Amino acid sequence: MRNKVIAGNWKMNKVLAEADQFADSVSGNLPDDDNVEAIVCAPFPFLPTLVEKAKGSNLKIGAQNMHFEESGAYTGEVSPVMLQDLGVTHVVIGHSERREQFAETDETVNKKVHAAFNHELTPIVCVGETLEQREANETMSHIENQVRTGLKQLTDEQIGSLIIAYEPIWAIGTGKTASSSDADQVCSLIRSVVKDMTSENVAEQVIIQYGGSVKPASIDELLEQPDIDGALVGGASLEPESFLKLVEAGTK
Repeated sequence: MRNKVIAGNWKMNKVLAEADQFADSVSGNLPDDDNVEAIVCAPFPFLPTLVEKAKGSNLKIGAQNMHFEESGAYTGEVSPVMLQDLGVTHVVIGHSERREQFAETDETVNKKVHAAFNHELTPIVCVGETLEQREANETMSHIENQVRTGLKQLTDEQIGSLIIAYEPIWAIGTGKTASSSDADQVCSLIRSVVKDMTSENVAEQVIIQYGGSVKPASIDELLEQPDIDGALVGGASLEPESFLKLVEAGTK
């Protein structure tokens, strides 16, 4: 049985004092349940503080992006070496906002996924379609291409240990949420693509999250679906009380 994984993506929000207060409120109040994982993916300046605050708790800390090179003349970038050195455990790769606003491609996503594994970081690989693609019935082909290219030349062991987050772009920050059955249909497709790339055993291991305006009120129905193993959550992960409710849903 796969674990449920709830990951908060803070995006470009909070200041250090708020991040510190969040960690104080959450780290000691997470469920003592090995079947649910709680991750906070925070802006780079907060990572050292959050990693320190999370020590001895069930809270894991992730980054929201990274470069695929270990070092070099890449002004403004952060390398996987730096994240590993800080004690970060996860990194979001290929979020739609990175793809749309910062020209990330499936190919750069693939390079970053390989780099993450090279430095013992667990990638949270984001895939998703636009409203135009959904209305043109291109969702499935688009998602399949993103998965196949993003996971290219990974080992079966690596694919089985990563996280894939399905985030329909039209549902991110809009208040719209795909129906639980629609979301599960795409997550099922992702699992079938992984099976075709690897094996049934690996496909049954890989964690597939749903993301897109997830809230405490909607998460129970999503987690009841057979191929949805958790959520990548934006706005609802910013407040301790809301985040804890989301994680608690993973224990049911």
